[in-house]
Amino acid sequence: MIREHALLTVRPGSEARFEAAFAQARPLIEQQPGFRGLSLSRGVESWSTYLLLVDWESVEAHEEGFRRSPEYDRWRELLHGFYEPFPVVQHFAQVAPTD
Repeated sequence: MIREHALLTVRPGSEARFEAAFAQARPLIEQQPGFRGLSLSRGVESWSTYLLLVDWESVEAHEEGFRRSPEYDRWRELLHGFYEPFPVVQHFAQVAPTD
């Protein structure tokens, strides 16, 4: 399993609209081959910062599957206008089991 990590800095004042747009966008990623799960958390110290974690079967499922799909175009339309600056996305492989 691969975990995608993105720290999303949303323009202050647009948090509620971002969360509503994310609710619309979520099914687009959930239907992708290789998708395993997702969580979106909001910062406690900074209300405009969100942590997106997406679990994939492989990096390719994300990079070559979702990012090259028609659903990604819609995802981008719904969400990318909220970010400032644009997030850096990284992939992680588990090295220790979770409890």
